[in-house]
Amino acid sequence: MSIHLLSNELPRSRRLSVALVAIVLLLALAPFLFPGARAINAAATICIFVVLTASYDLMLGYTGIISFAHTMFYGVGAYGVGLALLHRGPSFSSVLIGLGAAMLVSLALALLIGVFSLRVQAIFYAMVTLAIASCVSVMTSQFPEWTGGDDGLTIPVPELLSPAFRLLEEPLFDKVINGKVITYYLLFVVALLAFLLMLRIVASPFGRVLQAIRENEFRAEAIGYHTAAYRTLGSVLGALGATLAGAMLVLWLRYLGPDTTLSFAIMLNVLLITFIGGRGTLYGAVLGSALYIVAQTYLIDLMKWASGALVQGAAAQAGSSLEPVLALLARLVHADRWSLWMGVLLVLSVYYFPTGIVGRLRARRAA
Repeated sequence: MSIHLLSNELPRSRRLSVALVAIVLLLALAPFLFPGARAINAAATICIFVVLTASYDLMLGYTGIISFAHTMFYGVGAYGVGLALLHRGPSFSSVLIGLGAAMLVSLALALLIGVFSLRVQAIFYAMVTLAIASCVSVMTSQFPEWTGGDDGLTIPVPELLSPAFRLLEEPLFDKVINGKVITYYLLFVVALLAFLLMLRIVASPFGRVLQAIRENEFRAEAIGYHTAAYRTLGSVLGALGATLAGAMLVLWLRYLGPDTTLSFAIMLNVLLITFIGGRGTLYGAVLGSALYIVAQTYLIDLMKWASGALVQGAAAQAGSSLEPVLALLARLVHADRWSLWMGVLLVLSVYYFPTGIVGRLRARRAA
């Protein structure tokens, strides 16, 4: 019997397929197409958030589990690999040992939370996960001798992944192939394989049961499925995906800190990307992550340019009725207010795309 990697979990939209292929190609060629550290950092962040958001969508979109502890597992992965590299030395064996230990810790935590919390109503489960995630974040700050506290820790990486390492003496297509580029492609390959694996999971019989529980839990239980067990396993798989994303983060940043791994702002970003891309699709994690990270990275630059242009315009119109209007607009689009306009863009996107971008594209295909 032939085994299809993606089974029947296909994009089901020509425009969506084109967008996905374009994003994958741009990410694959990002170090050569987009010069500068900022561009490659944005591409690496997209790869990390694809894994993090897709693993969250595996819970929220396919089982209906609302969890606020996803960044806790993200932090477990980062601290597991980071502390292993710090205390065992910068080697790939340390990475594997740290990742394995982090996976075991996340597995145990997810099982405990699931067994004791998933039998209650969804809102209570969400509150339990929020409380646990907050406790872990506070504990991380309270033990600086182990975690570095609020100041964080600088993490050594294997020589192959160090920015000082040179794989080739001569540049390749005018690009120096150093450890940073190698790290980027490691993240890209891991993100691609992890995403394909999650696609395979949701397209399997297990994934179909999860969707049945999401649509009608009572009916799924009536036909013989142990819904609590399936939901617990779904939350475990999502937690392991977040742990992998945390390990990717620490290899890229070479830094550990609660603000970069356990912050509730990261959880909000994951929620926004999930809703923008489309819940219960996984493909939404790719589109949502790409759009959100690019907007977050370059919106400030765009606002700086617009604000400067408006200030010059106001100066040129000094004494006229346009001067106060242009001055007001310059203040509104000042770079310090980027979060305000990011919020406006997100509200508009949710309003016009209630089922997410992927849902909208699939609906247009079906129409």
